[in-house]
Amino acid sequence: MHDDSKLVQQRIARFVRERLVPAMYRERVPLEVTAWTAPGEPVPFADAVRQEFTPFDVGSPWGRPWGTVWFHATGTVPAGWTDPGTRPELAIDLGFAGVQPGFQSEGLAYTPDGVVVAAVEPRNAQVRIAGGPGSAVDMYVEAASNPGVAADWTYAPTRMGDPATAGDDPLYRLVTADIALLDVPVWELAQDVWTLAGLVAELPADLPRRAEVLRALERAVDAVDPDDVAGTAELGRAELADVLASPAWPSAHRLHAVGHAHIDSAWLWPVRETVRKVARTFANVLDLMDTDDEFVFAASSAQQYAWLQEHQPELFERVKRRVAEGRFVPVGGMWVESDTNMPGGEALARQFVAGKRFFMEQLGVEPLEVWLPDSFGYTAALPQLIKAAGSRWFLTQKISWNETNVMPHHTFRWEGIDGTQVFTHFPPIDTYNSELSQHELARAQRQYAEKGRANTSLVPFGWGDGGGGPTREMLAAAARTKSLEGSPTVRMTTPAEFFSTAEAEYPRPPVWTGELYLEFHRGTYTSQARTKRGNRRSEHLLREAELWATTAAVRTDLPYPADVLERCWHTVLLQQFHDILPGTSIAWVHQEAERNYARVAEELEGVIARSLAALAGDGDGAVAVNAGPYPVDGVPALGGGSITAVATPVRVEESDGTVLDNGVVRAVIDRRGLLTSVYDVAADRELVPPGAAANLLQLHRDTPTQWDAWDIDEHYRRHGRDLVDVAELSVLERGPERAAVRIVRKAGASTITQVVSLAAGAASIDVDTHVDWHERQKLLKLAFPVDVHAERATSEIQFGHLHRPIHTNTSWDAARFETVAHRWVHVGEPGYGVAVANDSTYGHDVTRSTRPDGGTTTVVRLSLLRAPLFPDPTADQGEHRLRVSLRVGAGIADAVAEGYRLNLPLRTVRGSSPIAPLVSVDSPAVVVEAVKLAEDGSGDVVVRLYEAHGGRASARITAGFEHSGVVETDLMERPLTEPVSLSADGTLRLRPFRIVTLRYRRS
Repeated sequence: MHDDSKLVQQRIARFVRERLVPAMYRERVPLEVTAWTAPGEPVPFADAVRQEFTPFDVGSPWGRPWGTVWFHATGTVPAGWTDPGTRPELAIDLGFAGVQPGFQSEGLAYTPDGVVVAAVEPRNAQVRIAGGPGSAVDMYVEAASNPGVAADWTYAPTRMGDPATAGDDPLYRLVTADIALLDVPVWELAQDVWTLAGLVAELPADLPRRAEVLRALERAVDAVDPDDVAGTAELGRAELADVLASPAWPSAHRLHAVGHAHIDSAWLWPVRETVRKVARTFANVLDLMDTDDEFVFAASSAQQYAWLQEHQPELFERVKRRVAEGRFVPVGGMWVESDTNMPGGEALARQFVAGKRFFMEQLGVEPLEVWLPDSFGYTAALPQLIKAAGSRWFLTQKISWNETNVMPHHTFRWEGIDGTQVFTHFPPIDTYNSELSQHELARAQRQYAEKGRANTSLVPFGWGDGGGGPTREMLAAAARTKSLEGSPTVRMTTPAEFFSTAEAEYPRPPVWTGELYLEFHRGTYTSQARTKRGNRRSEHLLREAELWATTAAVRTDLPYPADVLERCWHTVLLQQFHDILPGTSIAWVHQEAERNYARVAEELEGVIARSLAALAGDGDGAVAVNAGPYPVDGVPALGGGSITAVATPVRVEESDGTVLDNGVVRAVIDRRGLLTSVYDVAADRELVPPGAAANLLQLHRDTPTQWDAWDIDEHYRRHGRDLVDVAELSVLERGPERAAVRIVRKAGASTITQVVSLAAGAASIDVDTHVDWHERQKLLKLAFPVDVHAERATSEIQFGHLHRPIHTNTSWDAARFETVAHRWVHVGEPGYGVAVANDSTYGHDVTRSTRPDGGTTTVVRLSLLRAPLFPDPTADQGEHRLRVSLRVGAGIADAVAEGYRLNLPLRTVRGSSPIAPLVSVDSPAVVVEAVKLAEDGSGDVVVRLYEAHGGRASARITAGFEHSGVVETDLMERPLTEPVSLSADGTLRLRPFRIVTLRYRRS
């Protein structure tokens, strides 16, 4: 028999397109529509329905960018719509484009008494009707005219991301507002054909099963009369019944399908729109649960549930009931699906504390799986935090986006920097927005890396990013692929059931050690520098505020400001979402983030001022306070007192350049404003390599191949220039306590002003850089070449540090050309090292080269600023301040201390009393990261510490207050069954990078 399979497939496709789809609805009756346009921001239902609605014609334009139009649709279901196999529903098309849901107009339908019914979206454009023939229809639709910022993913600059530039012209036309009679057999036949045609497309041409299914589809097309699709659809289904009933092969890959809607808490839309996206998506999910008893849905992010509770309390209660049934499953246990590269250690811990606390207190569940499908790489500190929060499993998808290397595992144990391991899964389906198509299911089976040892993976299905969630078509696909010959099997289940099954099936999976570095989106460490600075400053202000508020609450009658601190934490945690902190959202989002950080700073500065005033007492003396974990200038860690003067002053010499010398460091700044010599006096060692210069600003072309704000591509290195021309150079301060030189440079339309300073007795040179930035698609780097033979760079991450090779022996090494660090990077050789610290920068690159004299030059560069054009064409424009320090003769311990010094400078307050530390530790390797009162309001003091130097440590912690006992707890402040680090004699014994939480009872 000749092969006509391609022709048959074409015939089937045309049959679906021209016969089945038009026949889905037997009849339509238009609704009467009136409308009211909200003049500004969205309003609640109760406010909207009181407005004056005016007649609105189908086909008319509506909706300025980011606007809201309320439609009121009324009508009557025709009395004659009584045919069996049919049901009436609303069919509403707000003007949907043929792109993914969540990136265009969408709506939410309400009953006249304000009960949410369902969303109206491109793939969920129907709304169920409660009544039958002859019943009245009365529905309100809150329609959001969100612009399509993505613009087909051309990455072109768009004015749509800012209401101030988006304009007022309507974006959409109301295409359809009907009561429509759904022909259920036709719809079911369409689902049969979709699954089976997809199977044919995936099966090998020589497989008999493929031919069998193809011929069954051909017979189905023959059986359906094109002039009477409704009357013959069941005949078509009968032709397909046998091939649909043929069971899956015993060896078929087993997929656990979990309903899902990855809802970005902000991205190409503002936070306020996410609030509505959550309501729309969750409403759809609840509606589907009423029609399919097997459907299970998982959703992360306590913040999104909190929004629902605040803005849609009735809908939240319905969600809560489904949670109690186990069908609506909160996952993740975090406040949001945060970035994990840049949040500080305590902030990342608080993601779990805040998230789990909400889920346990408001919904009565504790998620055990950490769910981060879309974050841009995963810190090696995360396994310990997952376990410390009481969770067991980790899921992500994003590493499949790697540009260079393919992860060798889909199921494995992930080991963090402290040795903690967590059972981890990457769904081989390579998407968190699956439709359960045969193409996707086949891909999961084909790519699954654990074949022969295990055979189970997870598939998150449902429209995501902009929300939407699963559709009835997806549920139909799941039902047809429970056991279908030639297809992987699909079973709807919960994430916990999947992980329990996978763990039992594969008890000894391989181990991946260290960070899960995403070989993509490396620009996220740098884009939107003001957002990043706001995050870093907020984290350290929160540390200060909690420390001094706790000290004041314990020692004075000042109440602990728990509500203020929680509000500030929730804001900071929200803005660590993986499209806000990384700098990849529209202008609106980052403008709002900067305002929020300013508000947080104002509130926290108030808490700090009130607490310190209560502690320092009356008087006009100067009291220096130190919120850092190490003494600074004689001021004790976590306490306050007087600054100890340094005996040796700093001197300035001016001859061939400017020399700053404090007896510890001697630095030469040449006429170009560059550091041509940094001499470590104690080590008798020059740090700047021959012919090189430090504090070198370099400007690169920055034109990524794809995602502007997300990516720094390796080819940027081929296009750059050193900024060595000086507009102004002058000595600002000449000692004795501090010497400083001011350098001003022009670069394009930008002005860069630096102050290079050296303090008396300091081993660090500080560089304070102010930039008035007006470049486009440029990358500004700051380079420190040092005469050190380093094989690796050590970068601070949360609760520790990570070693990364700086050679490019393997493709994995070569792909890691831009990396993230928190407060410091250290490079060294045996016996000597150098640290480069910062107060708000995350992106770095570290390279080395061999000089003609045979020596090695290691270059540490910080990525200070970018200027991407999409999605925010104004990204990073304007004023910036970034502080950096170069610490000579530094070991890891010195680097840790330098990072805290730069980020937690001393404060000076007026008063009469020194402030004794509330807690003190006798080992410099054991760092106090947080001092706070317990989350439960008991008044207990909670202290979080960690081993910071990468070795084993013993320490005694002394509490400067009365207490009735101390216990070791998890992050949730629950006592551990067996203490891990706290000995009976009160000594802490920590393994490398171990995090310890202690709870001091004060009752």
